Amino acid sequence: MDHQNKPYYNLTPDFILDAIDDIGFRTDGRLLALNSFENRVYQVGIEEEKPLIAKFYRPNRWTDEAILEEHQFLLQMAEAEIPVVAPIKNKNGETLHHIHGHRVTLFERKGGRPPELDIAETRLWLGRFLGRIHAVGKQQPFAHRPQLNTTTFGEDAIANILRSGFVPAHLQSNWEQTAQSALAACKSIFDSLGTLDSLRLHGDCHPSNVLWTDNGPHFVDFDDSRMGPAIQDLWMLVSGDIDEQRNQLTDLLIGYEDFCEFDWREVKLIEPLRTLRMLHHSAWLCNRWEDPAFPAAFPWFTEGAYWEEQTRLLSLQIASITNDE
Repeated sequence: MDHQNKPYYNLTPDFILDAIDDIGFRTDGRLLALNSFENRVYQVGIEEEKPLIAKFYRPNRWTDEAILEEHQFLLQMAEAEIPVVAPIKNKNGETLHHIHGHRVTLFERKGGRPPELDIAETRLWLGRFLGRIHAVGKQQPFAHRPQLNTTTFGEDAIANILRSGFVPAHLQSNWEQTAQSALAACKSIFDSLGTLDSLRLHGDCHPSNVLWTDNGPHFVDFDDSRMGPAIQDLWMLVSGDIDEQRNQLTDLLIGYEDFCEFDWREVKLIEPLRTLRMLHHSAWLCNRWEDPAFPAAFPWFTEGAYWEEQTRLLSLQIASITNDE
């Protein structure tokens, strides 16, 4: 068995429960796998206590230093009384545990429901929360986590896709030309804006990573946290036509600026960032394809129709970016 391409092959229920016991929590035998592709995440029953969430990190994705930076960011926000799900420390103050070749972190279980983003007050509240997160994010940079820019999400993504061989030969030239044109359009917008502030971000701030309770929102899954422009954590929370997106973004930013100043030039980065996310997602699927979970979940990825659709969508993004210039 190629264990490198099957990094979670030995995460049996017994292994997981024993690992949590080794960390210092007495499990009660209950175990529930939660939806996660990049890492493996489980709800684990604890004797006479609330269940905990155990996150087993994908081997070789992040260094220990990068993972600990994620934890430090979360702990700083928790200390500032921002309602995030911070890692649990053991009696020695450690949050990252090495168990028989795996790295695991424990979190409290936090429930919630999707935010009702069509309600203006919800958007204002969410904007205030993001402003508080970014106020902490600006306090210091990451040293071990990457930047979100046209190189990491654009050039590197295109190179990984072409190297993978997943684009069918008869579609490759058209896809590559379109992808390179889309990347050039993204670079043009970034270059036109000059120097922009870069701060610690959530990084993957889509609505599914926001849980809402009667006490308000909290974000989960900071695994993609990295340095980048503030707008990255805002644009995925708006939807609809141009006017609807503008109104929704305005509400978010009104709340946001109660706690953190926003550079309004960054609004022009929304379509470039959407384009870079598309390229990055395709590259992510290429890079993870030998993990057995991916072919089962994304069977359409190797079909020509997927790459034809990506070419069409990238063409539309070029038009959107050009119209914004």
